[in-house]
Amino acid sequence: MAGTLQVAGGCLAPLLPSRRAAAAVRPPRASGASASAAAAAAAVEEDGKVRLGGSDVAVTKLGIGAWSWGDTTYWNEFQWDDRKLKAAKGAFDASVDCGITFFDTAEVYGAGISGAINSESLLGRFIKERQQKEQVEVAIATKFAALPWRLGRGSVISALKDSLSRLGVSSVELYQLHWPGIWGNEGYLDGLGDAYEQGLVKAVGVSNYSEKRLRDAYERLKKRGVPLASNQVNYSLIYRNPEENGVKAACDELGITLIAYSPIAQGVLTGKYTPNNPPTGPRGRIYTPEFLTKLQPLINRIKEIGGSYEKTPTQCTNFDDIVVVLNWLICQGNVVPIPGAKNAEQAREFAGALGWSLTDQEVEELRSMAREIKPVIGFPVEKL
Repeated sequence: MAGTLQVAGGCLAPLLPSRRAAAAVRPPRASGASASAAAAAAAVEEDGKVRLGGSDVAVTKLGIGAWSWGDTTYWNEFQWDDRKLKAAKGAFDASVDCGITFFDTAEVYGAGISGAINSESLLGRFIKERQQKEQVEVAIATKFAALPWRLGRGSVISALKDSLSRLGVSSVELYQLHWPGIWGNEGYLDGLGDAYEQGLVKAVGVSNYSEKRLRDAYERLKKRGVPLASNQVNYSLIYRNPEENGVKAACDELGITLIAYSPIAQGVLTGKYTPNNPPTGPRGRIYTPEFLTKLQPLINRIKEIGGSYEKTPTQCTNFDDIVVVLNWLICQGNVVPIPGAKNAEQAREFAGALGWSLTDQEVEELRSMAREIKPVIGFPVEKL
């Protein structure tokens, strides 16, 4: 059984802005003519989906991140139980019901010391259980961990086969290098090419790659006729490092899709947290009461913008915040956000970001307001 299964499913239509229906068909934005052309080429749309870079893989314009599934070190209050398992299954089913069929996981999510059960195993189980009820089409993305003791191209193939076994499929739509290794990166890229040529993956990508590393990876794979489909990086309205370090521009120029993880800043852009109610655990060290105080005017404006659009009857109190910030990313062009969904309610809210578009003025207003609000985070390899 391959990563793609036959699909069927539907959901209440996502939010559509009655006052600006024409904005829903606005083309992707870009800063220059050549960048715009490349970004448009990279984001070829068909049947409501977008192609990943120059590959033949088409995915929904918004995906779901499965980092939290099974994790007990960063998410889930450091514990995993049947209630959270049921909630994760609900997130999967609600996503598919709402037409979101692109899921991103990794071999290290929920594995070993980082969790109770591997996220890949959970995703594979959810797909199989859904398939027993109806035909579903799911695009799977997973990742190779560039651990120091893994050497050579063969380590990529070996790890991939282990991932395929946990997922219960014979191939996946997208296989990514999770981060640059301390050494041996050329071998890892060669391993990606081997996996592509062997039919174990339909597209290959990287994650947390700087502009220079991205260009080098693109050229190395290009020599083998293997398109580099994506670069997955931390990108949100308040964390725009990809715009500042040249990664977004390079993706647009080379026709590489930018997959945005932490697109709602690990929940901070939902409006759920306030100076009097900051997040707990590791996130509390980043998003402090002082930071949340500075963030509040932006959150208030996001709520106002969201409130000016018509809502479907099923949305929740923080719906406006989530859909606006996710739609802001989609409006950048050549970007596929993958917010993490821990339950069905969150998944349904995320679906509201599709099928409409903020105006150019709203996009730029939010960008301007967020310019001075930047959390102190980042993956160290972003600077290499």
